[in-house]
Order: sequence, then C-alpha cells, then structure tokens
Amino acid sequence: MINLYNAQIESLSIHRVGNKSRNENIFLSAAPFELNDEITPLVKEFFLKPFREKEENYYKFHHETDLEFNELYNFTNQIFDNPESVHDVSKKINTLLFEQSTHPHIKSGEVYVVYFENMLLNNEKTSAIGIFKSELKHDFLQFQEKGTILEMIVQQGISLSKLDKGALIFNKERVEGYKVLSVDSNKYDTKYWLENFLGVDVLADENFYTKKYLKFCQNFAKDVVLPAEDKKEEVMFMNRSVDYFAKNDAFDESNFLNSVIDNPDLIPEFNNYKTEKAPKYNIEDLTEFPIANSAVTAARKSIKNVINLDTNVQIKMNFINPESAEKFVEKGWDEEKQMYYYLVYFNKEEKS
Repeated sequence: MINLYNAQIESLSIHRVGNKSRNENIFLSAAPFELNDEITPLVKEFFLKPFREKEENYYKFHHETDLEFNELYNFTNQIFDNPESVHDVSKKINTLLFEQSTHPHIKSGEVYVVYFENMLLNNEKTSAIGIFKSELKHDFLQFQEKGTILEMIVQQGISLSKLDKGALIFNKERVEGYKVLSVDSNKYDTKYWLENFLGVDVLADENFYTKKYLKFCQNFAKDVVLPAEDKKEEVMFMNRSVDYFAKNDAFDESNFLNSVIDNPDLIPEFNNYKTEKAPKYNIEDLTEFPIANSAVTAARKSIKNVINLDTNVQIKMNFINPESAEKFVEKGWDEEKQMYYYLVYFNKEEKS
C-alpha cells in the first residue's frame, strides 16, 4: 500500500513533446524548473492525486527479449544510481516519448519528470520517479481593468484538477523490473503509453492475485451459484468469500472452499468452472498466495451485496459480519399469496 502525503519533490524537469507524424517539434528545457512555496503544493497534488484515488494495480518493466533492452528501465536505473543526473536523463525520456508519438490520435503536451523522496510503500520509505503528461487545454477567463471597464479575456491552460497521463516508478524490486503505477485518463491511446513508451507488463503479486481471484469468485457466484441456488445464496457466497480474505493472511484453496461453500455439490462445479475460466483471470495453477488487504478493501466497495425484489424492496447484506445474514435472514414460500418471502429477525431498529 502506498502513502504519498509526505512525498517531497526534489527535482522537476518540464519539456514538451509534439506528435512526430504531424511534424510537431520537441522542446527540451535547458535546466530544471525552480520550484517555490506557492507552486510546489499545487503541482504535487496535481501529480499525485490520481494515484491516491486509483486502485493499486502494479506493473513492472518488461521486454520480450531481455529487460536490459527496455530503454525506460535503463533510464530509471541511471536516475536511481545518480539522482543528480535526473534532468539530463529526463531529456532522454522526453525524446523516447516523442519517438513513440506517431499515431494521429496522440496529442502534443507538456512532460514533467519528477524525482521524489519520502514515498511510503508498504510502510517503507523509498524514492520514486514520476513521469507525467498534460495534453488537454481548457479555456479559462482572466479579467483586466481598462479605465472604468473590467474586460474579460479568454485564455487557455492546463487544469490542475485532472492529470492526463502519469506513471510512478518506485525504487523497489529493481532486478524484477521495479514496481510501477500508471494512470491514463484518455483510454483511446493506452497502448501508446503503457506498451510503447513505458514498456510494462502486469506485476503478478499478492495484490494482483487477490483481486483476480475475488473477481473470479464474483463471476462464479453469478454464473453458477445464482442459477443453482438463489439470489440470497449468491450474495452470501460473496459475503463469505470476502470475509475469508479479510480474516486470513494467506489463501489456501481447499480451506477456502470448505469455508465458503455450504452446498457440497457446488465444489465440483467450482473446480469445473475454474478449469474453464481460470485462464481469463491468470489463476490457472493458483491454489496458494499471500492476501493483499488493500485489494480486499477495494472488493468490499465494488461487489454488490443487495437483493432487489420486484416489490420495490431492497435487502442489504453486511460484508463486515456475514454470519448475521446467515442467522437472521430466512427465505420461504407463502402458499396463500403464492409469493416468496424473506423473514428478517432483529431486536431493535438501528438509528441511521
């Protein structure tokens, strides 16, 4: 898990990259930008806010032949080996991005290369390199006094509320290709940013496996548990699944199945479903792995735990205490009304 609040900007280099196929130029600043107390907190928030708001999906530098052929990986090594070289290397980084800016959809923009200290990754301080790009220009109004009239002037600039593209490269796991985070607000050119420029691949760590396995369970619940049982059991299966991940430091598939599946007939169904669907989630041979708490927390927010009834009534289950739904919610059939019902037990109504 990352903590970016105490991060310090040690160096900031600003360049501009155009679209090479449109014969647009590249501009390389001769020296780093001189930060001051007014602009530093603004640009720090501009650069880092998207990473605080985004789920942590890590990448690593990759090359199909050998990692040493990944240019950005080599530039990263140069900076971490000698932080004083960051501005000179930032020019090479901007040139590399320019060489990849050939598709007609790719927009020109400013490129910021930042050297950070005091990043926290899993409660350990580390340095990091930030590479950010602003592309979209926005209209804004300026006002100027002219005699007795206040004039309105339209200008264009960068909005500090939204970063177009960004990557954080943490000084961790160098031999494996570092730990890299990426954000991209413009999905139409993701390949250009992730593959062509960064040259990264998904980092299959505990966060990746936890997220993928929970997503697999969610689809198993929808595709198998719901048709075989009912909506309550679909929700309860995910309740128990999330609860298992929340209460354990490590995942063991046999233990997991015995903990979350009440109906023994569903265990072979689970195994068959995994054989068929596992490649989609990259969990083919996955039966044991450490559990990432941050991925479990994100899953709690994304998985629906509500039963919607056609009588305009909703029943919301609790992922924090799934045993409550098991004990105090019963489903039945009313012969007189020819309708299903849910019976809910409680002692008192909680104040909202």
